[in-house]
Amino acid sequence: MENVQKYIAQHKDRFINELIDLLKIPSISADPAYKKDVLNTADFVKESLEKAGCDTVEICETPGYPIIYAEKIIDPKLPTILIYGHYDVQPADPIELWTSPPFEPVIKKTAIHPEGAIFARGACDDKGQMYMHVKALEYMTNTGNLPCNVKFMIEGEEEVGSESLAWFVPRNKEKLANDVILISDTGMIANDIPSITTGLRGLSYVEVEVTGPNRDLHSGLYGGAVANPINILTKMIASLQDENNHITIPGFYDTVEELSAEERAEMAKAPFSLDAYKKALDIEDVHGEKGYTTNERNAIRPTLDVNGIWGGYTGEGAKTVIASKAYAKISMRLVPNQDWKEITELFKNHFESIAPKSVKIKVTPHHGGQGYVTPIDNIGYKSASKAYTKTFGKTPIPQRSGGSIPIVSLFEQELNSKSILMGFGLNSDAIHSPNEHFGVWNYLKGIETIPYFYQYFTELSK
Repeated sequence: MENVQKYIAQHKDRFINELIDLLKIPSISADPAYKKDVLNTADFVKESLEKAGCDTVEICETPGYPIIYAEKIIDPKLPTILIYGHYDVQPADPIELWTSPPFEPVIKKTAIHPEGAIFARGACDDKGQMYMHVKALEYMTNTGNLPCNVKFMIEGEEEVGSESLAWFVPRNKEKLANDVILISDTGMIANDIPSITTGLRGLSYVEVEVTGPNRDLHSGLYGGAVANPINILTKMIASLQDENNHITIPGFYDTVEELSAEERAEMAKAPFSLDAYKKALDIEDVHGEKGYTTNERNAIRPTLDVNGIWGGYTGEGAKTVIASKAYAKISMRLVPNQDWKEITELFKNHFESIAPKSVKIKVTPHHGGQGYVTPIDNIGYKSASKAYTKTFGKTPIPQRSGGSIPIVSLFEQELNSKSILMGFGLNSDAIHSPNEHFGVWNYLKGIETIPYFYQYFTELSK
């Protein structure tokens, strides 16, 4: 593997240009208007895996968007690593907040990325991080450095709940059989402080609809006499948390794991500047559940957030109406042991119970998934730690993430495999936000580090 840096230096421009071409395709899985673009992206990934050296590459049809499966089997007796990633991206809205068009990738220098970062939707989540694995395989096959078998499973619905993946995995257990699953859809603390994600929160995502009168009403003629669904909805949402930002849904915390003082002390060793955090977000103070630090609130504690709210007239000028309906999208990030289906049902029952008789309530579950914790004493984690240590010159810090990758628990359930989360993005990369970006240095560092994981995992598996 010692020549990996030389190989990257020789092919750096091509690696970057290929990623830019991939980022130009608006593979927004949430919007049916982009169906052709999503399918075109699947074709792009298939061709890239073929060029990287896979012997078998298939576009597997599903009830939704296709899954690309690929493999390079050099010896059935050797360990097999399954790479998971996704080629779909979040919607780019609000477009007006982007400093450059979201699907016209550009490289700009920033304070955190002085060597430049690629600005585009999907740059970090997850096209850039997924494509690192394609290029790492290319290096290993072209130089004869592939020490084990490799399989790829790249899906197109991660940003909308991975329903087709949940359909695909149980039906293809033999095809997907592996010794470890490697995922790059997370981040690390900083470019000079590598870390490995060891825990993910689960997710319950719902949409609520509040209906009042059978039509929009004149707010002068009816105001004060008829329930205003928007007013009602905002009051109901406000009641979901108390003055300590503790979620008020009965039973919500029944299975929440309370970490020991020792574990919390270990978490606190991770470098963190509250002042820098507030400055980066341009906020005067942080906000969250009483009794927990900022890093604990967004990693080991469950949350409830409104992701969107609408109703009534929102156009230019004034229109004095009492809306017939009001809506909100609400997500709950869950910690391990909280079952997302149970939490969704608890939410539904509670939300319906607190509604006044003057309105009708509809709760529509969208998607969800379980939380996940991976032990740091297995050979997968040890291999990842050695790989980071080799290329960064520092031992990575194990860290729980506030994000969710619902399919990780599915993999363990269906494939009996542990997942190792080797992310190379940063919290500042604005995933899911305007001006998403991915550092060129991070992209190339991922390509450099991944082959060492293969090497160390093969060695430790003997």
